[in-house]
Amino acid sequence: MEALELLQLIQKGESSFVQFKERLSDAHKLSQELVAFSNTKGGIIVVGVNEEIARLLQSSKVMFADEMPIPETTANDVNFEYYKIIFNKRFEPKGITFDTSGLDLVTSLQNQQLYKDGKLTLTGLLVFCNNRHSFRPQFSIQCFSTNETNLLGNTFADNEPAFEGIIEKVYFQALNFIDRNMKKIPSGNSFNSELKWEIPKEVFEEILVNALVHRDYFVNTTIKVFMFSDRIEIISPGKLPNSQTEETIVHGVSIPRNPILQSFSQYILPYKGAGTGLMRAIALYPDITFKNDIERERFIVTIKRPIN
Repeated sequence: MEALELLQLIQKGESSFVQFKERLSDAHKLSQELVAFSNTKGGIIVVGVNEEIARLLQSSKVMFADEMPIPETTANDVNFEYYKIIFNKRFEPKGITFDTSGLDLVTSLQNQQLYKDGKLTLTGLLVFCNNRHSFRPQFSIQCFSTNETNLLGNTFADNEPAFEGIIEKVYFQALNFIDRNMKKIPSGNSFNSELKWEIPKEVFEEILVNALVHRDYFVNTTIKVFMFSDRIEIISPGKLPNSQTEETIVHGVSIPRNPILQSFSQYILPYKGAGTGLMRAIALYPDITFKNDIERERFIVTIKRPIN
């Protein structure tokens, strides 16, 4: 097999005919897989493929996580009515709707890089599969709230497991959790003043969208929201890509990690693009810090709560 063929094989991801192994550490398990292949239509086992190799391909723009086909998925997993709504939002300004496009669902998905090799891509799964959690349960958000300043206690005041459903639903469920655990303050001086969040709601809209769109989907864990008594932390899987730093991101420097997902975000989330989300969050509420935790492969946004 030529190097280019191997690269293309890795780029397509695992399937019922292709399996990746970081190393050959269990001869018995390997023999079982080889027998399973021989009893069907055969297959390929590629040794030496790990998370780091996948990320190197991503950083060199050879492969992106959001374009990878997801094993066991089909076009039948798409919420068709929702797909048509988003398709129309995207193409009606050009005078095209799904019904007038003349395309069947599979062709339409393929044209938008949402379907590859008979499977949904990760973007197709995240955006249009109501049952996304059955295939990739970790690509979601978990939320925790405590009345303490740390996690040393045994109980939380409130918590939610990884939210189910499409990415739009995950976003609003996380925002609702923050809402019910956020202190509300009067918006004016009068007794009947409307209540508002102690920290502007728009700050969390920007940061949650940024986390969902720009997280590293090669890292198999959830985004986490921790609401402490003195601060709120939103932790995204994956360090900042390439040469980005805490300083560059707040000046609008953007290196797309998930370009296909990003292209859909403006139609499903309050996403404005152009790398300005975190800039807007800081403009609304300056008491925000960022940490690119390279060693633990995560990006942490900390929002300090006002002192009462």
